[in-house]
Amino acid sequence: MRGHRAATPRLPRVRARTTAIGAFVVLAAMVPAAVSAAGTQEADVALPYVCRLPSGELPATVRVTADFPTAATAGKAFTPADVSTTVELPAEAVADLARGRASGVRAVTRLGVGIAQGESAAEATWRGTAPPAALPASGPLTLTATGDVPSVTARVDGSLAFSARALDLDLALDTPDGTAADPAALTIGCSLAEDAPKRGLLATVQIEPDPEPPATSPASPTPSVPAPDTSTPHSPDDQAGQNGQDGQGSRDDQEGRAPTVTERAPQGAATRRPDAPPCRYDERHPSTSASLNAYVTGYTNVRKLAGASLIPLSCALIEQGPTDIELFPDYSGGYLSQHSQGTLWYRGEPQTPPFQATFLTFGFVPTKATMVLEQTGPMTMDGKGETSFVTLFTKMETRVRVPLVLRVTALEVNGTPLDVGTGCRTRSPLRSEEPEPAKFPGDHLVLTGRSSHQPPALPVGYLLSSGGPLTGEVTIPAFTHCGGKGEDLDRLLTASVSGPGNYVKQTQGQTCAVQVFNPDQCTEDLQPLVIPVPER
Repeated sequence: MRGHRAATPRLPRVRARTTAIGAFVVLAAMVPAAVSAAGTQEADVALPYVCRLPSGELPATVRVTADFPTAATAGKAFTPADVSTTVELPAEAVADLARGRASGVRAVTRLGVGIAQGESAAEATWRGTAPPAALPASGPLTLTATGDVPSVTARVDGSLAFSARALDLDLALDTPDGTAADPAALTIGCSLAEDAPKRGLLATVQIEPDPEPPATSPASPTPSVPAPDTSTPHSPDDQAGQNGQDGQGSRDDQEGRAPTVTERAPQGAATRRPDAPPCRYDERHPSTSASLNAYVTGYTNVRKLAGASLIPLSCALIEQGPTDIELFPDYSGGYLSQHSQGTLWYRGEPQTPPFQATFLTFGFVPTKATMVLEQTGPMTMDGKGETSFVTLFTKMETRVRVPLVLRVTALEVNGTPLDVGTGCRTRSPLRSEEPEPAKFPGDHLVLTGRSSHQPPALPVGYLLSSGGPLTGEVTIPAFTHCGGKGEDLDRLLTASVSGPGNYVKQTQGQTCAVQVFNPDQCTEDLQPLVIPVPER
């Protein structure tokens, strides 16, 4: 088996508790093409957009592919499948991004989609995400995004049309040395060009009558779904508002006939899985008004083995500190800081659940190890940033520090189990380069997350309360006390695994504030509802 591929004067301070901030995700839009199979039509189209960058407006091309049903039944939900969107930004846009020393970009996009049937309409947001991409030395930047899209239910028969609206492209910028770019993140707003084919038509699905209609009128609104927003410019419903009683009747009738949209969870998250390890406070670890819990998972590269190991879904119990604001001399904003602490928690111990990794040691010998990461000291989360009371722009950088020892509990080489004993572990905790060694001495892992927020757009990147990606690099120390029955396996493990330059990427999920119950964030027994998905 092979492993995963490598993946001023001081002024008074104002103290306030931060609140959970929503985050993320991405997108897609589509246009009719040929029918590829019975009951399915395949969309593949390029649409012209105009995007607003720091240097001005620039053209962009958005190509969308997806599978739609050729027909659906009134009252029955359907969802476009295999959706992907490729955004091509011109070379001038790449130059804009590179001015702040950025060398790479992570993209999050949100596309407004108009859904119209006759003179009734609804609005949906299609979400998705693109993998990290390097900025090209020349030429355009191409970002391909995928993600789940909402399901749609038409209430009456007739043609149901999907049309593209405005596209927001959230970019988190990276530099070669891991420092923050200027800016660290950017939201680019894009509008459909005036000469877009068929005004951005994506696809048309024929809705057929329900052969077994419900007892209530199909024109009545679905109680569980809020009335759709029909205020989007250029939607067919705008003309209906001008016509009053013309067409299919009054506005109330039109809204009653409007299709409904059922949103899915953002990509990168899912509702709670039954196999997720418990993550709750108890008598041994009681909660306070500042208590949060969250799941975290991800990958770490093992450079010597040219592979990556999945770090399992793990529980973190967090005591969130207050946010301090040190005002600027002109009171136009302030510097933000927050100190929080936490611990990994698995069956009453500060550690991850056991996990397995399989590699080709020395390039040809299959080796499978069962491991646990044990926390040997406090986990700290320190956020620093600044905010403007004028522009409302806020940026934040958070460093998570935690001392972790890697313990090996089982080892199998070329199918043969080897006795590693009960004390096989690294001689010291995993070690990252520490930017503030005098303040944070000792060996520990350092992971960094960055975020920015420019209202009215959603925040981009990592926040302690809402989660997101955390990255870093770690040195794996030599192993000790490995081997049983007189067999010494220290050198084997050290030679094959230990060393510097191992990239780590962890994804933290949305936290649950256990004493402020929110059904969108917590289960009824106060465990995190959102399960993060590991990303390379």
